[in-house]
Amino acid sequence: MRFAVIDVGSNSVRLMLSDDDKTIYKKIAVTKLAQNLIKEQVLSKEAILRTASAVSFFVSEAKEQKAKTIYIFATAAVRNARNGCEFTSLVKQTTGIDVEVVSGDVEAKIGLIGALNGEDGGVIDVGGASSEIGVFKAENIIYTHSLKWGAVTLTDQCGQNKKIALSHARSIVNDYGQVPNSNFYAVGGTATSIASMLIGSKVYQPELVNGYVVSKQMIDRLVDKLYSSTIEERKRINGLMPERAEIIAGGVAIIWAIMEKLNLDSFKVSERDNLEGYLSLKRGKL
Repeated sequence: MRFAVIDVGSNSVRLMLSDDDKTIYKKIAVTKLAQNLIKEQVLSKEAILRTASAVSFFVSEAKEQKAKTIYIFATAAVRNARNGCEFTSLVKQTTGIDVEVVSGDVEAKIGLIGALNGEDGGVIDVGGASSEIGVFKAENIIYTHSLKWGAVTLTDQCGQNKKIALSHARSIVNDYGQVPNSNFYAVGGTATSIASMLIGSKVYQPELVNGYVVSKQMIDRLVDKLYSSTIEERKRINGLMPERAEIIAGGVAIIWAIMEKLNLDSFKVSERDNLEGYLSLKRGKL
């Protein structure tokens, strides 16, 4: 049976088409839903319209691809905004499909399910307006926590100032408290962009990104490179979507701070993420 899952993130909308447990393909549209959310506490009308339009486009594509069931879920931008219901109502009106707004804990859980597929490990997911850490051990989730900060919101707060961004990132990750030791994977747009930039390919290659090992030294150098580059210069970096140029440094700053807090020498990047995890959750395959 063919399924489609649409993830309404704080920076992008993603579509996954799946035949049972096999992912056929994923697509992404950068819509910047969470832009200025940290300051205004509301989603802008323009961001709502362009994001709902992207969702509607992906729903049409899923139907063309004969998806029998289409799921749509939304994360931090929608759950944190005072007017998140305006977005979900518009999507329901234009597509006929309800949007499930997931909590931070559920977001961390589906990241674990998707990336680990039942194996022990930890998952880091730095999104646009939230950042989750989860740890799975001996068939149990033993830790999850979600911060109300991500690549978009940190950039809105700190701009492109390296010193301010790293100081703020270091401060906010203290909220994670005591995180159990584990072998960590990283999922989501920040993580896959990091791997893609380090690989340096002009065309995104998921087969190379998946399983790519990122060391703390690599992150140190990447933070320096990004914050010493203009946004226009970042747009020319091989492996980085130009639409992510403005916010990528903020996302990498949070990854840097998390690695420092957890004393991580490295992590692996996973192409499997909360899209696969959400589908498993809805189908009861945990």
